[in-house]
Amino acid sequence: MLARLAAVLAWTVLLLPVQFVLIRLKGAAKQRLPMIYWSGMARLLGVRLRVMGTLASGNGRPVLFVSNHSSWLDVIALGAVLPGCFVAKGDIANWPGINFVAKAGRTVFVSRARSGTAREQKDLASRLDAGDNLILFPEGTTSDGARVLPFRSSFLALAERNDAPIVQPVTIVYDQLDGLPICRRNRPLIAWYGDMDITSHYARLGRHNWRATIVLDPPVDARIGRKMLSATLEHAIASRAAAIRQGKN
Repeated sequence: MLARLAAVLAWTVLLLPVQFVLIRLKGAAKQRLPMIYWSGMARLLGVRLRVMGTLASGNGRPVLFVSNHSSWLDVIALGAVLPGCFVAKGDIANWPGINFVAKAGRTVFVSRARSGTAREQKDLASRLDAGDNLILFPEGTTSDGARVLPFRSSFLALAERNDAPIVQPVTIVYDQLDGLPICRRNRPLIAWYGDMDITSHYARLGRHNWRATIVLDPPVDARIGRKMLSATLEHAIASRAAAIRQGKN
């Protein structure tokens, strides 16, 4: 467990300065390096990725990846697969150490307070206008991993733009622990929610090897309206997650 942590720190120290340089330069390297970083992190932490489906092809349009969320490991697993910037709650920008990694990954921070909604929507829209893909967790928080929480339709206001992004549902479920199927009894080992602190959670999680199954479903038509879009995505992702947990994928 400590050896894994040391390897993670070394990997971060190696790549983080490079990424901060790339951010200041033109080109796609600043988008590719985070995926390399997260892929390495997944291997170092014992997370094997099984990816099903195909990434949406934007043909010049940005993609809004919409996913369920149960653990901080989701960022590592999805970051290794999805070419995009995460949308995260604003207080992460103040978490020591983690904030540097998030900023290097060009994370968009939102407070989710009504007073800042207009400004934050403008910030997100400017990212899409610049051609960045975004990765969004519309549950607004992590769950216990046994269910998908209700989606907040306000997070999908970006899809109501005239030049709306492509919206692709993404489902992530941790379905194997040390090579064996995960059941309800041991699922809390991976889920990170409530008032859990990340240090003690890693102490439990870091002793094991995991498999994360990630399913990329076909894009959903964003023109159906924000609330209908939210309900459609929630149903699709919740149904897919249930099927993976039951071993049907």
